[in-house]
Amino acid sequence: TQSTWGIIFLIIMSTLLFLTRASRARLWSSPSCLTSTSNRGLIVRHMSKHSKPQMFEKILIANRGEIACRVMQTAKRMGVKTVAVFSDADKNAMHVAMADQAYNIGPAPAAESYLRKDRILDVARKANAQAIHPGYGFLSENAEFADLCQRQGVVFIGPPAQAIVAMGSKSESKKIMTAAKVPVVPGYHGENQDPQFLAEQANRIGYPVLIKAVSGGGGKGMRIVHSAEEFQANLESSKREAMKSFSDDKVLVEKYIKRPRHIEFQVFADALGNCVYLFERDCSVQRRHQKVLEEAPAPGLSAERRAEMGKSAVNAARAVGYVGAGTVEFIMDEDDGSYYFMEMNTRLQVEHPVTEMVTGLDLVDWQLQVASGFPLPKTQAELVLQGHAFEARVYSERPERNFLPGTGSLVHLRTPEPSADVRIETGVRQGDEISIFYDPMIAKLVVRGPNRDAALRKLQSCLDAYQIVGLPTNIEFLRRCVSHPAFIQGGVNTNFIDTHKSTLLPPRPALDDRAWALVSVATLLNEWNRNQQNRMRSSEPDSPWELSKPFRVNGTAQRELRFKEELGEEDSQITETDVVVSVRYVTATEFELTMPGSKQAIQASGSLTESGQMVATIDGSVHKSTVVVDNGYLYVIENHSGSTCKVKLPAVNFDSASSKAASGQKIVTPMPGKVVKVLVGPNAKLSKGTPIMILEAMKMEHVIKSPGEVQVDTLFFKDGDFVEDGKTLVSFVTPK
Repeated sequence: TQSTWGIIFLIIMSTLLFLTRASRARLWSSPSCLTSTSNRGLIVRHMSKHSKPQMFEKILIANRGEIACRVMQTAKRMGVKTVAVFSDADKNAMHVAMADQAYNIGPAPAAESYLRKDRILDVARKANAQAIHPGYGFLSENAEFADLCQRQGVVFIGPPAQAIVAMGSKSESKKIMTAAKVPVVPGYHGENQDPQFLAEQANRIGYPVLIKAVSGGGGKGMRIVHSAEEFQANLESSKREAMKSFSDDKVLVEKYIKRPRHIEFQVFADALGNCVYLFERDCSVQRRHQKVLEEAPAPGLSAERRAEMGKSAVNAARAVGYVGAGTVEFIMDEDDGSYYFMEMNTRLQVEHPVTEMVTGLDLVDWQLQVASGFPLPKTQAELVLQGHAFEARVYSERPERNFLPGTGSLVHLRTPEPSADVRIETGVRQGDEISIFYDPMIAKLVVRGPNRDAALRKLQSCLDAYQIVGLPTNIEFLRRCVSHPAFIQGGVNTNFIDTHKSTLLPPRPALDDRAWALVSVATLLNEWNRNQQNRMRSSEPDSPWELSKPFRVNGTAQRELRFKEELGEEDSQITETDVVVSVRYVTATEFELTMPGSKQAIQASGSLTESGQMVATIDGSVHKSTVVVDNGYLYVIENHSGSTCKVKLPAVNFDSASSKAASGQKIVTPMPGKVVKVLVGPNAKLSKGTPIMILEAMKMEHVIKSPGEVQVDTLFFKDGDFVEDGKTLVSFVTPK
């Protein structure tokens, strides 16, 4: 009968399901399960619980900052609950506030929190998370973690562990790419790490050469060597940095292409064997081998070359059995248009929003779908480019000091207005802190336009509107980059910053009279507002001692404002100069200002709101600015350009005599770090650029150099000392 056949069918299906689960259990309990199909197998197991693929109900994000927030935004839109993990330093962080659940996983250092695989998996188990999204950085390209997730029945939202292993080794990946007929840069990618042998290989390849950490990324352990005489010192430095960053000091040596463009292709593959490329990104504007500006599509890349490179990218992904989002990076020789495989990042890239802007897709959505067992949402033929997009990375760093990372609190934060064409990808808010423990990125500014010119104008406008006070940033540097004629023309190579360094990183100019007038008006109005507040709290508000401007029995009140202007050159030299502005009060908010060395008074007036918005009139010209006071400094940010004046606040000193300008020289720590080696002794006479000491900060070595023809007065630290931010490293005297 029909019911009998139904019972027989159920018995057969139950037996097959039991055998299948038993087979999988034996596979997943095997220590040798680190294969290219491990994550694909787990995705299939997730699918087997349902008659068809189903989206996860809850995921854990094993990361922090803007990428954690980015993943949560898409997850919430898709109805997927999110679990955050956080260190002691991040207990009040934005990603913690956004998550449905959050768990502390340890102290601030990443090694004791965000890199603790056991604690993260324990949280996943407690929270009943079905999958873990690693973000980028931390454990995102850790094959052991991907395998541990698979063993414990948690889907790793990323590629199979073996793909991470294969592409994580620059030397191994080059071998795989060669076999897959993907072009690779000529060089030595073998196991022999003998320094003399590597030097011989460099001579064979021909200088200049590039030393790269085999397990590296982000520019760490990477050195450009121009001659045989420089090779050994750079090799030792590269190996030291690689060991500290990746616990692996193996390096490879490659031919250095003098005029390279960095063009990468976004690829995506599912567990069903489908693989596509979502076009390219041009990431050629870099400092310290790390990206600063990205755009899509790449300027000047023909449709034929795009298709050819895209096919190579897909071949690279297929060669390692890839699943999920990945980026295949190519280096393109600007001279002849040839391209070579550089590396594959087996994770979602920092710059993925650029691709989202020009394709109209949500790549995190794609990640969750693929990890849940769904096929890719689109085929290659269905993918089209739409307009042009840029991304600018806003960092806390000091471009004028070789881009050393900065730290501090976001005392004032004002961003461009977000829209469909303007995205602010961030994990911090006003009042949050950028600490020494993590990457100093503040945000990613992403814009889109119908074409490159329109998108670039929007990027320039948005950077002008970006305001940050409380820590050093690269915003002014970004403004110069995107306004440079070579960048506007398009198609710059990775030497862009070095080639145009004098234009992009000019010495900080002294403030002109107009700027000093704005600073003076802001100072006077700030005092006036404060006096008004005090007056309202006073028991005798009409007393002469509570008036809102200086009081004189006979005559007009006059005073001097004494500012200290800090002018910083490269290599941490600081020069302070006294600037005196004479003030004659017309009313409480109207003044006559006389600048140093001038006899002509400037007519100035203005108003300042409690929120810091100032409207000032200088000799009939109206200026709108934002005024911020922080830690003894006054900041005046012009709203139309973002140009910022920063000076030390003057002491209140009416009718005082003028004093001579003073200046001094010293080198202070550009950020917290550890002194690796002091290279000079007391009383040493130095010429400009002489190395003084090596400072290690954020796992990278930085050489502190002499600011000019000076003699060492005092060295304040020795080898191995830890130095806090802002501490004096060395002071100088005039050479005897």
